Amino acid sequence: MAAGLKTIIALSFVLAIGFLLVILSAALFHNFLTLLVVATYVVAPLPNFICAKCANPDDFMGDAGYAVVDFGRFVTGFLVVMGIALPVLLAHCALIQVPAMAMSIIGGLLIYGTIISFTQFFKEEQDF
Repeated sequence: MAAGLKTIIALSFVLAIGFLLVILSAALFHNFLTLLVVATYVVAPLPNFICAKCANPDDFMGDAGYAVVDFGRFVTGFLVVMGIALPVLLAHCALIQVPAMAMSIIGGLLIYGTIISFTQFFKEEQDF
């Protein structure tokens, strides 16, 4: 029980640092386009979750749901790459500054990493 509580506290702290970096990248440089990264990283785990629930193969057909799971992983990968590439594109077009880009990318990766860590640490084992 204590290890679970310590894990929740540590992951919450990392998540708060990630949100702080993204919010500071918007507030310090007076350009709120960097907040789009938060939307992409919050939405990124949803395709994996939805496709994993849709692909529930029976015991008789083991290979039936792999295409749906692969599609969910593809969309998640696209959103994660978009979360990194969007600040780079905005900095290249001179819509945001380079330090704002760096803070936004680091904060976004912390947010996404924390979301994935929450799901991995607290995933329920399914028994037949």
